[in-house]
Formats: sequence, C-alpha cells, structure tokens
Amino acid sequence: MQSGKQLGITAAFLLVASLPASAAEMAMLRNGFSIRHEHHQQRDAVTRLYLTGAPNNYVDVPTAEILSFEEIELPPAPAPTPIPTPAPVNTLDAVVSAAGTRNNIDPDLIISVIRAESGFNPNAVSSKGAKGLMQLMPRTAASLGVLNILDPVDNVEGGTRYLRDLLDLYHNDLLKTLAAYNAGPQRVEQYQGVPPYRETRAYITRIILDLNRKKSAQRASQADSIVARTASGKS
Repeated sequence: MQSGKQLGITAAFLLVASLPASAAEMAMLRNGFSIRHEHHQQRDAVTRLYLTGAPNNYVDVPTAEILSFEEIELPPAPAPTPIPTPAPVNTLDAVVSAAGTRNNIDPDLIISVIRAESGFNPNAVSSKGAKGLMQLMPRTAASLGVLNILDPVDNVEGGTRYLRDLLDLYHNDLLKTLAAYNAGPQRVEQYQGVPPYRETRAYITRIILDLNRKKSAQRASQADSIVARTASGKS
C-alpha cells in the first residue's frame, strides 16, 4: 500500500514538473519531491493541490506524505513589450517632391541645386555661414520661417520657397534665379543679370548641365518604354 502511495505521489510530481512557475505555494513531500501549486485544500486523508486557478485542475496527495508547505515569491510578470510605432520615413526624394509640389517647382531642379550647394550633406556649413542641404544663410532662413536650419525637411522647404520667390521676382528666368541664389539678388540687380563671378557662372553651369542630364535620361526612358509597349502589342 505504501508503494502505491509512493507511486501516486511520484506521478503527481511528474505531472506538475513541467508546469510554468505560476503557483504561490510549494508542497514539500516526504520522498524528497515537491509540488508547486496555487493553493491547497485538506480533504480528510488527502490534500488537494490546485495547480492553477482553475477549479478542475488539481492533484490529490495523501496528507501524511506532505511534510510542509512553503510560500514562494513569484517573480513579477514581465511587462509586455510595446510595439514601437514606426517613425515616418522621410527620404530626400519624398521631402523634395513634397516641397516642389507646395511651391510649384520641378523636383529635379531642387535636387540639382542641393547637389551643387551641399553635395547632399545635411550638416554642411560654408565658410560664409550658409547651412544645410540648400545652404541657407541664417538671416534668409529666418525670413522664410525656417525653425531648424539643419533639419533636412525645414531646410529643403525653406530653400525651395526661396527659389520660388526668386523665380517670381525674375519672371521664371532660371539663369537670374540661380545667380541670385548663389550671389544674392543685390548682385543680379547691380549687374542687370548674371554677375561676372567665376564661381557664380560655374555654379549655374553645373546645375543646368545636371538638370539637362536628368531630363535627357527621363526622355530616353520614356522612349524605351513606348518602344517596349509597341513591340509587346505586335507580338
């Protein structure tokens, strides 16, 4: 009879050995085993050990086989890992496209200006104090309402708005607009056109060539697409 009890207790131990550590008590048995459980209830010659909070999830152990009960300190439940909210991705193309749409300027022109001004370095600072992707002077940036001159979004928006103002001022004359962006409107007024500065003339040439290359590549791509569609329709 004793061996039968021993077998029953061992089986009970094996049953609960794989349960998660979620009980509040530990029953210490004579055979050296222990049973983790939520709470217990003595029922005549047996003690019912409730393994979880469910009333039908229990094991009966002979009371005589239980030496003692020990309270166990449960580790705090781990806090759920919050799912991070993905930050909006602002690629330069997206920023430029949005600024171009708001200010009615070809995004390709904005990209060409950025390439010439900063080489796409958002932290660029010139010897004269111009800053950011579109190399805004602090006074110009302030007049345009730019809050953070080194923030790419603010800088591109401010630079694009400045280009729009210059295009309006010079009736969409791109050469005068670029000259004013580089040397200042006062120099364009002084010389009644593009000032005779080597740096300014090289700057304008660099932007116009870059813009023309983009447009030529786009036209070639469109032509290839038309040819491909035509050939596909014939086959």
